[in-house]
Amino acid sequence: MLIPGVVSVTFRQLTVPQIGDLATGCGLQAVEWGADVHVPPGDFAAARQALDTGLKVAAYGSYYRAGVSDRAELAPVLETAAELDAPLVRVWAGRTGSAECADRGAVVEALQHAVEHADAMGTKIALEYHANTLTDTLDSAVQLLDEVDGVVSYWQPRGGQDVFSAVHEVRTLEPVTAHVFSWGPGGFQDRLPLADRRDLWKPVLGELARDGVERNALLEFVRDDSPEQFREDAKTLLSYLGQ
Repeated sequence: MLIPGVVSVTFRQLTVPQIGDLATGCGLQAVEWGADVHVPPGDFAAARQALDTGLKVAAYGSYYRAGVSDRAELAPVLETAAELDAPLVRVWAGRTGSAECADRGAVVEALQHAVEHADAMGTKIALEYHANTLTDTLDSAVQLLDEVDGVVSYWQPRGGQDVFSAVHEVRTLEPVTAHVFSWGPGGFQDRLPLADRRDLWKPVLGELARDGVERNALLEFVRDDSPEQFREDAKTLLSYLGQ
C-alpha cells in the first residue's frame, strides 16, 4: 500500500500550516518534515505545529551525515523525531561517493550507532539514496544495508534514468519511501511535470506496491517550485495510485 504525500522542503518558502493546507487540499495524506527549515532539531513547538496540520508524519528529514556530523547532533534529531512520532529518520551516508570514500568504516560505525539510538527512541534510520554519499550506486547501497544492522533505504531516480534500472533498484532495495519527481537528463536543473515520466513512474510505483507493504510515495522537486505545478503533479500521482 502506497501512501501519497510531500517532502516539506519542496516548498521551503511556505510555512508549516501553508504546506499542510496545500497537501491536504491536493488529497495527499503524508509528509516528510524537513529539519533545515520547517522543524529544526530541538524545536518542539514547530513539531507540535506540524502535527496540527493533520498530515500523517511519514518521516523526519534530517541532515545528519553519518561519519561527518558531530555525534552530539544526533540526540536533538532523534528527540524531535520522537516529538513528531516519526517512524523514520532520514539521514545521509557520509559526504563522499563510494568510489572516493577513504574511510567507509567510519560511516558504517556511525550509522550503526545511530540505528541503536533510534531504536531506543522508537524510530528507524533510513538512508537517503543520493549522489556523493555511500548510497550513490546500487551496489554500494546494498553493501551498506548488509553492513549496518537495522538500517533501511529510501529511493529516488537519477536525471533521465531508464525504466529498467529504476525498477531493478526498487526491487533490490525494497525502499521504505520513494521521493517522487521527474527529471530530464540535466537533473535538478531539468525538472519536468511528473506526468512527463509516466513511462518510469507507473512501473516503479507498481513495483513498490507489489508486495502490499506500506510505503511512502512523496512528491519533491516541483518544476519552478510552483504550487500550481504541484497540484498537477499530485493529481498525476494519485491517478497512478488509482486514488
